[in-house]
Amino acid sequence: MNDDKTTLDQLTPGQSAKVKKVGGQGAVRRRLMDMGITSGVQIAVLKASPLGDPVEYLVRGYHLSLRKAEAQMIEVSL
Repeated sequence: MNDDKTTLDQLTPGQSAKVKKVGGQGAVRRRLMDMGITSGVQIAVLKASPLGDPVEYLVRGYHLSLRKAEAQMIEVSL
């Protein structure tokens, strides 16, 4: 994985990373930030659903499920 352009959807269960940038526009970006996904926050990948979408993450001590399309908007550093 190239660390300078890694997105959250590229991580596998058991990995964790720090948020570098939250992408998206308008309501989608605001919703992600309202859920606690902001720059500098640590996110851990817990598990994926049987078909791989959505994926469950641990953010700020709570469990959050995101679809792959949403996770692609979040740039992280390992």
